[in-house]
Amino acid sequence: MAYPLTTSHRAWIEAPDCDLDDFRALVSTSTDLAAYPLATDVREGVLVYSAQTLGTADRRALQTELIAALADGPGIVVFEGAFEHDVVDRASEAFATLIEVQRASGGAVGDHFGKAGVNDRVWNAAQKLALHAPEVFADYYANDALALVCEAWLGPRYQVTSQVNVVNPGGAPQVPHRDYHLGFVDQDQLSAYPAHLHRMSAVLTLQGAVAHCDMPLESGPTMLLPHSQKFAGGYIAFYEQEFVDFFATRMVQVPLRKGDAVFFNPALMHGAGANTSVDIRRMANLLQISSPFGRAMEAMDRAAMVRATYPALLSMKAAGRPERDLRNAVNATAEGYAFPTNLDRDQPIGSLAPPSQVDTVLAALADELTPEQLDATLAEHTTRRIP
Repeated sequence: MAYPLTTSHRAWIEAPDCDLDDFRALVSTSTDLAAYPLATDVREGVLVYSAQTLGTADRRALQTELIAALADGPGIVVFEGAFEHDVVDRASEAFATLIEVQRASGGAVGDHFGKAGVNDRVWNAAQKLALHAPEVFADYYANDALALVCEAWLGPRYQVTSQVNVVNPGGAPQVPHRDYHLGFVDQDQLSAYPAHLHRMSAVLTLQGAVAHCDMPLESGPTMLLPHSQKFAGGYIAFYEQEFVDFFATRMVQVPLRKGDAVFFNPALMHGAGANTSVDIRRMANLLQISSPFGRAMEAMDRAAMVRATYPALLSMKAAGRPERDLRNAVNATAEGYAFPTNLDRDQPIGSLAPPSQVDTVLAALADELTPEQLDATLAEHTTRRIP
């Protein structure tokens, strides 16, 4: 990744290192469509791809281009038509039910970078969807556009978490920010992390969002500042008012249609926009996908998710769905990393690591184990890992 010379070779980053002129020059970079031959358009500096490209382009070539776009390019890509409308609609219906249940239960609802309780937020939406509507979950996360971008940025055993956010008419914009990990560290602690960890934070997570309705500008699609992810001091800078003010003058927004998906580097400066419409409840499934070598933001009972979705996965296999779809769904459901574990009982025999939960589920699907057989296998796998 490219960084301004004022900070790229320093061991530490302090507030005085965050020069607004450097930042202004960096984000003034234009996005050259010719440098991304598989993209179909550039809108407001944002690269746009068609989901149809998945069926025609060389997968590794497309992933190579996406890595360049997310790291050293604008830092954000849009995939048009990434999710089929019927899949999105069934998930939206399930999310609406979860929101009604949440409202009925009462209690305080917090939010990141915005006023609590104004919008409808469903935390841990991935697990809740898996347990509430497992067939819908399996079909949704079999999506290959999602898997392709996740594999490009994080490798094959990424960890999916999601939060549904419904911004109601009149909803205010978020404070501009970077995201997890260092985006959630208090201001007075950020300078205690060395510069190389500021750089590393961005490659441990991929941010994304699936549009569950049409999102014209008046509905407040995400405010974005292309190329801002390349500013080394960005986690510190956006506590400074001059950077917040600058963001307001230079940010862009890209309208989306239902089924479109946005993916961006978590170090990109961004924030949810103001919903100035009178009748659009802007629903998005916000995806935070983590490297298996980092820590995801949400704690999830992935064994319960596997048990809930496994019958749906067997049905998908029996219906002739491609093996890639099954693998995509399993990767979004089960734990893909073998560690931490109890190596006295869960020993790496014949390999460098013992089998992960993903390995266990894929093997069960290959052998067409019954749900009862899988349950016993999962229980044994879990017991081996207990300290």
